[in-house]
Amino acid sequence: MYVGEALVGEGAEVAHIDLIMGSKYGPVGVAFSNALSQMSAGHTPLLAVIRPNLPTKPATLIVPKVTVRNMKDAEKIFGPAQSAVAKAIADAVEEGIIPADKAEDMVIIASVFIHPNAKDYNKIYRYNYGAAKLAVKRAMEGFPDVKKVLYEKDRSRHPIIGMKVTKLFDPPYLQVALDIPSWEKMERVVRELPRSDHLIIEVGTPLIKKYGVSFVEKVKEIRPETFVVADLKVLDTGNLEARIVSDAGGDAVVISGLAPMKTIQKAIEEAHKTGIYACIDMLNVPSPVDLLRDLSMSGFIPDVVELHRAIDVETEEEHAWGNIPEIKEVTAEKVLVAVAGGIREDTAPVALRAGADILIVGRAITNAQDVEGACRRFLRILKKEEIDQYRVMTDF
Repeated sequence: MYVGEALVGEGAEVAHIDLIMGSKYGPVGVAFSNALSQMSAGHTPLLAVIRPNLPTKPATLIVPKVTVRNMKDAEKIFGPAQSAVAKAIADAVEEGIIPADKAEDMVIIASVFIHPNAKDYNKIYRYNYGAAKLAVKRAMEGFPDVKKVLYEKDRSRHPIIGMKVTKLFDPPYLQVALDIPSWEKMERVVRELPRSDHLIIEVGTPLIKKYGVSFVEKVKEIRPETFVVADLKVLDTGNLEARIVSDAGGDAVVISGLAPMKTIQKAIEEAHKTGIYACIDMLNVPSPVDLLRDLSMSGFIPDVVELHRAIDVETEEEHAWGNIPEIKEVTAEKVLVAVAGGIREDTAPVALRAGADILIVGRAITNAQDVEGACRRFLRILKKEEIDQYRVMTDF
């Protein structure tokens, strides 16, 4: 069985084709026969013909994705779409995309999308021709392979959802901590932060204590494309609090490393179940490496480990980043390491050289007269290109 998909065009005439190809004597052949003999109202399948009395080869069945409500809808399927798909299949054989010696033994089922508002028959034909031919080519070539999927999954966005679901696959990152308990001031900061693929926003513990997790939703309303961390410092009911963050639209929940092991495990499990990141804050944890070793052995590995120096002791002790390599080793390089507590422009390069993946910066940005300028200076220290800056998405 071969599987292919393609979207070509724009506007109401846009064409989207899903298809399966295979031997008429195999499962695709059975599905082909069942679809042709078991019709449903509004989605009647039809053979693809180049013109009346000239079906294409391999034999192709077109199944309308959108309900055909009237004869005007039927004309678009039975006219330009049917002809386009049939011609694309025949041309694919002529060009060797489909081996000619397999054309009699194979069958194709193609699901075809026609928007009810589509009017331009020329565009319907050309877009569906292009989509059908591309879908066949991809099916025969096995596109995309797993390597392509894994490379693209965090770089691409789905146009219909209107947002990008961000994953932290390209460190280092700058995480701006909104740690001043004033919505008026923090809203201004959020609006002034520059757009960047390497920017994370943290809803700090003081804000959450004052306003609740609903503040995550407010940040997401302003910056829907930005990765947002909710710093709950979970100490109990790990699964419940991770779910609360997910329900609020957050991308990551912060768990205290001082929580009971069962709480940490439940929070990590729930975070991964709901598709968000689990971060462990190692503030006051005697041995972060030992804790991570125990978690790794039990199968609960967090996504981010935060080496955190408390604000109250910033003037009394130096932050040590020397155990970052050990943390990565004990977790088999599966975690990102974040550093927090007094990160400034002069200390940021030191943290990066020590192996930090995320720089968590609070007042050096949020208290700055020029929030955008201060943030851009930290971003330049990361020396990272914007992920989508030079990407032109055309054929996939």
